[in-house]
Amino acid sequence: MKIAFYGTKPYDKIWFEPMGKEYGFDVHFIEAACSRETIFMAKGHDAICIFVNDYVDEEMINALYEMKVKAILLRSAGFNNVDVKAAEDKIVILRVPSYSPEAVAEFAMALLLTVNRLTHKAYNRTREFNMSLNGLMGTDLYEKTVGVIGTGKIGQAMIRILNGFQAHVLCYDPYPAEGLEAEYVSLEKLFKSADIISLHCPLTSDTRHLINKDTIAIMKKGVYLVNTSRGSLINTEDLIDAMLEGKFGGVGLDVYEEEEGVFYEDRSGDIITDDNLARLMTFPNVLVTSHMGFFTKEAMQAIAKTTLENAYALENGLPLVNQVGTEMVQL
Repeated sequence: MKIAFYGTKPYDKIWFEPMGKEYGFDVHFIEAACSRETIFMAKGHDAICIFVNDYVDEEMINALYEMKVKAILLRSAGFNNVDVKAAEDKIVILRVPSYSPEAVAEFAMALLLTVNRLTHKAYNRTREFNMSLNGLMGTDLYEKTVGVIGTGKIGQAMIRILNGFQAHVLCYDPYPAEGLEAEYVSLEKLFKSADIISLHCPLTSDTRHLINKDTIAIMKKGVYLVNTSRGSLINTEDLIDAMLEGKFGGVGLDVYEEEEGVFYEDRSGDIITDDNLARLMTFPNVLVTSHMGFFTKEAMQAIAKTTLENAYALENGLPLVNQVGTEMVQL
């Protein structure tokens, strides 16, 4: 099988290059992102392999179909960047449903601890021998009420971590899981009660802009918000308005709804034309990272293994246990 591997970074090759050879695949690493302008590079390949900031729309699906590309291999759990309906009966879509839930949950907690205890600011100060504590006061997490939205594998991992802090955990999910040390409540109660809110739900028509001016309005003043899931769960303009009003104690964002073309790239020498992203960066109590919650050795190895196993199953007529179908699409 020949695979066009879009959006290649040096760290992708650490596992995909040797493991691809073990599976007998010819992996063609392409630095460019997958887009309408680069889809022609898939010609002559059996599959393309893409990541979260690539996209494949209906026009690109048709182009792939004409090029006889059989599959889209996602190096992620989410698939909102692919037109699944357009691919039906044309191209198989395979994803990585789970790689390291703990990696993302641990990073969500790291964001929360950092934006709360301001360790990033303390680090910069002390390197210049500024040992003043002014402006660095945080708050205990012990016995705080924390709302976890989405109790899939990552949400469950986050709940386990929060229980270690002896927090009172509220959670919401339309499909409750059993055996969690947390209390399921309505979204309204969660928004009204939580001192901290952490987002771990997929992006669907129901969750798009889940955090908006109306839901923000019923939150506590001084609430902390963490998002390591999908950027479009938050209406950025409404978030900025609330920040200007002093609504949030702190916000940690590992994702952003218009991150394509910025995240995973070095734009330090460029003028950023995204006014909302630039505005977010000006708030002293907002911490933005570049969609790196998944980025551990264990997770990267698991992503490579599952992606290549998906390709192997397709090539050898085995059950496609990680196939994405239209019945999964809610957008």
